[in-house]
Amino acid sequence: MNEANLQERLAAIRERMVAGAKRAGRTADEITLIAVSKTHSAAAIRAAFQLGVRHFGENRVQEWEGKRTVLADLLADWHLVGHLQSNKAAKAARFFHNIDSVDDFALAQRLDRARTELGESRKLRVLIEVRIAPEESKSGVARDLLIPFAEQLSALSGLDLQGLMCIPPFLDEPEAVRPYFSALRELKENLERRLGKRLPVLSMGMSHDFEVAIEEGATEVRIGTALFGTRAVLPHPTA
Repeated sequence: MNEANLQERLAAIRERMVAGAKRAGRTADEITLIAVSKTHSAAAIRAAFQLGVRHFGENRVQEWEGKRTVLADLLADWHLVGHLQSNKAAKAARFFHNIDSVDDFALAQRLDRARTELGESRKLRVLIEVRIAPEESKSGVARDLLIPFAEQLSALSGLDLQGLMCIPPFLDEPEAVRPYFSALRELKENLERRLGKRLPVLSMGMSHDFEVAIEEGATEVRIGTALFGTRAVLPHPTA
């Protein structure tokens, strides 16, 4: 993809974000675009940064490890949005500003310990990934376990719980995904009441359904294909 194509795609996404926000009585300034750059080159990430994108999402620790050295000069926020194995938690805590897919307490403990060992004064921002649909193939915390899990996670001094994330079923009609986004918003609101604190982040919505997610309260949308184009197929190792 050349820079002109990337610029056109980014402009179209921004327009759709504005439109979705307007329908919900919101402004697009309330919503962060996370450019999901998994399988795309460091050059593509740099080009998007030069066009004003400041948040990028990667799925695998080892893939980002191969890109980060040549992008170290970019003042961007790096998000891990894919499933993270506990044995890669130490690297993840070092390589990323945000872990947006925490779904296991042992993993959270490892992230917390790694952050402490790094001597970082700033807490590591984390989101809880919720299994919003009963699909065995999906990762995430089950809805009925969310509150006790969040209470445990909130007690870890090195982590800053900021909200929830979900990956709903892929449905051809974006409108059919709305109930899942609405459910995640309601879970967040209920969790805020239980924890007695505001959770400002709802990360939901991807290339094919992000306008509906914005209408339902998304504060972050994760856009890959609509921005960078079709991904290359990589081997399957997990993050």
